[in-house]
Amino acid sequence: MIISISGDPGSGKSSVAKELAKKLHFKHYSGGDMRGMLAKERGLTIDELNRLGENDPSTDKDVDARVTALGRKEDGFVIDSRTAWHFIPHSIKIYLKTDPRIAAERIFKDREQKKTTRTDEPHYSSPVDVLAHIKARVASDKKRYKQWYGFDHTDPKHYDLVLDTTGLTIEQTVERVMNFVKMR
Repeated sequence: MIISISGDPGSGKSSVAKELAKKLHFKHYSGGDMRGMLAKERGLTIDELNRLGENDPSTDKDVDARVTALGRKEDGFVIDSRTAWHFIPHSIKIYLKTDPRIAAERIFKDREQKKTTRTDEPHYSSPVDVLAHIKARVASDKKRYKQWYGFDHTDPKHYDLVLDTTGLTIEQTVERVMNFVKMR
């Protein structure tokens, strides 16, 4: 069993994926961490890498090749990635969505409380700053994925389960995803 979790920034996809992997005794992989490492290797921030990727497909294709290889070689893992559903088509595909204002508050709070280990993202001065960043990131992602792969990763038709996490805790989200996975 492979579970791919995609979703909006701030929807909880990384936290849910990690917790789900623990509960299932699976490995956890993160496409965002893979992209973060690639950015560091190139001496860029994640935003700079994303902007570069609007004209250079290698910034996505390098990570996508790693994800594809994982799906072919391994079993029993959870991966959070905006595109893993596409590159591991036999996975159980989950999409987590959330209200952008709530997402911005979550991201800002996590950064303020040092709950994130992501050093490849900028410092945010406020939730409003985060919201502007989210909008730019989503636009860049949509542009790149449409240009290089011909899909919109936010389209619900790509997923087995679409779950709105706006009013849910991580624990509640994990519980709902676990219930869905058990039915599969």
